[in-house]
Amino acid sequence: MSTLNDDKERWEQETLKPVLDRFPERKEKFETSSEIPVERLYLPDNPDADYSEKLGFPGEYPYTRGVQPTMYRGRYWTMRQYAGFASAAESNRRYKYLLNKGQTGLSVAFDLPTQIGYDSDDPMAVGEVGKVGVSIPSLADMAALLDGIPLDKVSISMTINAPAAILLAMVIAVAKRQGVPMNKLRGTIQNDILKEYIARGTYIFPPRPSMRLITDAFAFCAREVPNWNPISVSGYHIREAGSTAAQEIAFTLANGITYVQAAVNAGLDVDSFAGQISFFFNVHNNFLEEIAKFRAARRLWASVMRHRFGAQDPDNWRLRCHAQTAGSTLTAQQPENNVVRVALQALAAVLGGTQSLHTNSRDEALALPTEESARIALRTQQIVAYESGVADTVDPLAGSYYLEYLTDELEQRATRYLETIDGLGGMLPAIEAGYVQREIQEAAYKFQQALEKGEEVVVGVNRFVEESETPVELQKIDPALEAAQCQRLAELRAGRDNERVAGLRCRLAEAAAGDENLMPLFITCVENDVTLGEICHTLRQVWGEYQPTFTL
Repeated sequence: MSTLNDDKERWEQETLKPVLDRFPERKEKFETSSEIPVERLYLPDNPDADYSEKLGFPGEYPYTRGVQPTMYRGRYWTMRQYAGFASAAESNRRYKYLLNKGQTGLSVAFDLPTQIGYDSDDPMAVGEVGKVGVSIPSLADMAALLDGIPLDKVSISMTINAPAAILLAMVIAVAKRQGVPMNKLRGTIQNDILKEYIARGTYIFPPRPSMRLITDAFAFCAREVPNWNPISVSGYHIREAGSTAAQEIAFTLANGITYVQAAVNAGLDVDSFAGQISFFFNVHNNFLEEIAKFRAARRLWASVMRHRFGAQDPDNWRLRCHAQTAGSTLTAQQPENNVVRVALQALAAVLGGTQSLHTNSRDEALALPTEESARIALRTQQIVAYESGVADTVDPLAGSYYLEYLTDELEQRATRYLETIDGLGGMLPAIEAGYVQREIQEAAYKFQQALEKGEEVVVGVNRFVEESETPVELQKIDPALEAAQCQRLAELRAGRDNERVAGLRCRLAEAAAGDENLMPLFITCVENDVTLGEICHTLRQVWGEYQPTFTL
């Protein structure tokens, strides 16, 4: 029987060495401020019998200790700041500012009309243009948003769901103008419609055609855009709606299982697309539980992909994730306290092993962040990376009795939820019956009751309250933006080939009624200035709109 040291030697030769040969670590020697050497990996002297099964080695099944063998000793996580407001040109200036300050990837926030498939001049968009994100109704807007940003060098994450495939088509069209081939593009579309039905509400179409859009993106990206993640299965919004950490794991992975099964049912081989699935988790305030949550989620997903779906490539067992600090924990009262909350949450995400991270700004409970607030949020990540030392060894808290107990307990609780969902026939029936929504609502209600009774403390809200507070300078959106955006759209429509646009919309309606992959047609449409709203209205005419059928 092999010992743990034997297993370590095998890991070093089979898993670690190939990575080190390609990607050397950041430094030749890691040590503390007292010149104590910091090893790459620490193992127990007397491991439990199930150590290899439950923890193993980083970069190997079950990935509890991380998806890469060197983790942040190789390179730091991607530092993204979620940004987007007003016009494409305004947002472009913010992106360039953040990149200049050391951000290493873009994360795009879209306004509400864009998220639910309306152009800026649609009556449904009145009063919402550019308010909670950037307005992108046309290819011209996407080109302005990405102006001067090299798409073969900067990865782009886009928080967009119902019309995600159309926004991806716009990015591809802009890349073609830059001379960047599709296989060089790196980034992610969220594209997670199930959590919209559960927790967020920015859906357009019913579940069946929505799932088709997702599997079309899977198939197209697997073939044409191999470095792009066509989905980021999002637990973030499930947690923002009030779920517990265990529910966040369970419902997120249940959504992921549904997407994988849908793609398999559509004829895709699981190993052809599974490596392009990414995840998106919240980072809440219970520091050690949040660290354990990431570890438990990786272990569960690895088992799902290996045993439930039979993926053969070990890389396809890995749960790769982005994390964002918890917007719902930020307070309008004493907003300077939010800097501390975000720092703790960021540290938890890193100790949990995230692949990329967004840190919220101190003023986001009040408005979109100012430039100064966004800079402080980015600096928070940089301080964790460069000054704390937590990135110098892999999974530094492994072996803590409490942390391993939390990891096991979260895995077990999430597994029970997954078994219940399977018993209901899967995630779609569970959503349609309102089961998932009711579970989240009950968890949120319990927390609110505890808050009102003082059993849960939020500093500055129900304890340590200040009688008066200093006003905070807020980001304000110019009300003239909406009229200017509508004028640009009018000029675009006047200058394009409208006969060509009408023909493409007819062609799109025919394709939507059939079963061909819609991604190539979306690219053709946006390249000919068919707007986002026009594409979505065409699809609405064929597929209809989603109407919830349950009551809470």
